Amino acid sequence: MPTDSFFHYKRRRLHCEAIPLETLAAKFQTPLFVTSKHSILGQFEKFEHAFGALPHLTCYSVKANFNLAVIRTLVEAGSGLDVNSAGELYRALKAGGTPEKIIMAGVGKTAEEIEYALRKKILMLKAESVSELKVIDYVAAKLKVKARVGLRINPNVLAETHPYITTGDNRQKFGIDEEQSEQVLRLVKKLTHIHLTGLEMHLGSQIFDTKPYLEATHKLLAVRQLAASMGFEITHIDVGGGFPVSYSDQPATDINMFAEQLVPVLKASGARILFEPGRYLVGNASVLLTKVLYRKENSRGKKFMVLDAAMTELIRPTLYGAYHDILPVKETSRKVIIDVVGPVCESGDFFAKERGMADAAEGDLVAITSAGAYGAVMSSNYNARLRAA
Repeated sequence: MPTDSFFHYKRRRLHCEAIPLETLAAKFQTPLFVTSKHSILGQFEKFEHAFGALPHLTCYSVKANFNLAVIRTLVEAGSGLDVNSAGELYRALKAGGTPEKIIMAGVGKTAEEIEYALRKKILMLKAESVSELKVIDYVAAKLKVKARVGLRINPNVLAETHPYITTGDNRQKFGIDEEQSEQVLRLVKKLTHIHLTGLEMHLGSQIFDTKPYLEATHKLLAVRQLAASMGFEITHIDVGGGFPVSYSDQPATDINMFAEQLVPVLKASGARILFEPGRYLVGNASVLLTKVLYRKENSRGKKFMVLDAAMTELIRPTLYGAYHDILPVKETSRKVIIDVVGPVCESGDFFAKERGMADAAEGDLVAITSAGAYGAVMSSNYNARLRAA
């Protein structure tokens, strides 16, 4: 199972750390997200160790999981935070994040969001277009401050991942095309209330190959050289996130392999390096705990397992075709080939199709693994369903 050792069977019952999942289901009902604090801390320590040779700040990408306890756990461990909206910034501050360790992204930040971030004096606003730069300058002038800004550069490097989560090539909406860097830098020169301190990129999510990172990093550093020739002092280089986790039998590329490629290049830059891991820190830290409501079998012998969880709790299988292991809370050697589905009125409401898995009966609990990233944060009240605890 891709979920780490903090989820394990003990006396034939699935536990999160030392706690039986059955105990949590009895107290909080299902569906229920269950998260291991020690899993999150373990991943953070691995990341920090891998890139420890660099002067850097790891900024947890709040969009992956904005649960306040999750954010607080990482803040207390020393992490900075990467936010994408005023709402995420509010949650980041509520969970104890310090403004000097918060950066703000987003291709469509409103003037109100920009003002909120400037008033809170965060480390950096990441600008993604000429129009946004002008709005930041206008808002900063109104507040009589200089806005610390980083340019998000689109390096036009295509990383192999799902098309919905690739963000670093010029067919996507994100960032400023690297080929437009010079004209944008010339504009920044004229904007009197912007202090350009950083350059940033983000290639996407679940990127297993180290080569795109290295290629894009070289492109970003070339833009830094251009900026230096125009009189800018770029003190921060942000290489984004997208480092992978395992969801099925495909093992994720070890984080140290990324570090081996990136550290020498980034160390030579002399800049402070920012990272934005999200899924890497929390993806395998949670399961979605759910109950089997019904078992069905049609006239052709096709079997269905209907859960009380749905695409409203975990839309990744429907949206991305994502694979999540499904484990019975009661350990068993019985096997079944079955469709695992939810109760929502959509044919797309499923977790697995024709899945060979350990069996579970009506009334049993099952755990859908690797639900820590882009699960609860993408959930909805469709069919007027209540949110999971």
